[in-house]
Amino acid sequence: MRYVVIGGSGHVGSYMIPQLVRGGHEVIQVSRGQHRPYWPDPAWREVRSVSADRTTEEAQGTFGRTIAALKPDIVVDMISFHPDGLKQLVEALHGHIQHYLSCGTLWVHGPSVSVPTTEEQPRRPFGEYGIMKARIESWLLDQSRRLGFPATILHPGHIVGPGWEPLNPAGHFDPRIFSRLARGEEVVIPNLGMETVHHVHAEDVAQAFIKASQCWSSAVGNSFHVVSPAALTLRGYAEAVASWFGQEANLKYVPYASMKSAVSEEEASIIWDHIAHSPNASIEKARKLIGYEPRYSSLAAVKESLEWLIEHGKVDVPDAFRL
Repeated sequence: MRYVVIGGSGHVGSYMIPQLVRGGHEVIQVSRGQHRPYWPDPAWREVRSVSADRTTEEAQGTFGRTIAALKPDIVVDMISFHPDGLKQLVEALHGHIQHYLSCGTLWVHGPSVSVPTTEEQPRRPFGEYGIMKARIESWLLDQSRRLGFPATILHPGHIVGPGWEPLNPAGHFDPRIFSRLARGEEVVIPNLGMETVHHVHAEDVAQAFIKASQCWSSAVGNSFHVVSPAALTLRGYAEAVASWFGQEANLKYVPYASMKSAVSEEEASIIWDHIAHSPNASIEKARKLIGYEPRYSSLAAVKESLEWLIEHGKVDVPDAFRL
């Protein structure tokens, strides 16, 4: 098969593309050419790279033709964010490809009603990112079910892996939280720490895309959650990280309304996004229909990310307790 991976130089593509090459497939990676893969792999020598600025070409109405000219069998689209731009891509590809796979997000769900959340629960997104991704999902599924466009949407949780700063137990991305937990210092947690986060290792996201692309009959016309087997509460997450360094978590619980005044506006917005969503997603549909079986638990994925951060001097921990 000829795979065209749009946005393939990111974390997920850095795992997915070498696996596709080793599986005997031809791979064309399309990106702006501003980033190299996150780690070297001999398989990249067999990958053709095409430089294209999606935003510019969508504005010019040429992006769909650019991708169609590569004559793909399968298109993996990691960077579709706006329905209008996607429509011209789908129009150019319709009738010319076997499968189109789009990267969505758990943010297509708003607050959970019952947990774990299944793909069939009604969409109640909030925030521009979640709303746009939900519109993309709805439109693609309609195109698939009514008009036969072979689309599948995969919804990852909080992606982590080496080279990535994971969402931390305070609900934001400041890596110093991990240093504080490692040293037994006080960490402020919103509310009672019972909101949830749901991580997934980039390698498992790559696995899901590959398996979905190889399960055409059960994947087309469907969307799937791509996360670890279980979500974490912020409190449990903090306690687990502290225990890795021989510490008992020193946690202070502060209502979000009070906490947001002590951080920057940007950080407060990030915290709110995560605690308001509190994702806790089921993967039973992906297990059953495409054979998805994550290798990493949430904590194992975060731990691998944290090891990388420590090795590269981005998180300072006591030498005696390095992971």
